[in-house]
Amino acid sequence: MIRFKTSRFGELEVAEDRIITFPEGLPGFINLKRFVLLDYKDTDIKWLQAVDSPDVAFIVIDPFTIEPNYEFQVPETARKLIGLEDPANAAVLVILRTEGEKVIANMQGPLVINSANMLGVQLILESTEPRVYNKN
Repeated sequence: MIRFKTSRFGELEVAEDRIITFPEGLPGFINLKRFVLLDYKDTDIKWLQAVDSPDVAFIVIDPFTIEPNYEFQVPETARKLIGLEDPANAAVLVILRTEGEKVIANMQGPLVINSANMLGVQLILESTEPRVYNKN
């Protein structure tokens, strides 16, 4: 078990095997490599909380729940980085942010997590536009 403090959720204790490691960090947060996924109430939304920085957490969601036809290719370099040999082990999340009444899903920067070894990478896609959703 690993214990750490967060500004949103207080002190957390999670099993080591729940820690997702991003070997290269995330763009803008390259020094933060360890995260944990936390459920948000009874919704499809989750929090991706940094283990090593109490104030850093991202709201994430499975993009296929909001865009069933969403698709992209995982480059071979990314697959090798996270040891992704079986596509069935790939979990995909996108970061959500709000701008006024709009919720924007960053479909251009999906997080790909190898559930077999808990390694992840954030891709930067050129062909997919961010999606805007109204809160209502």
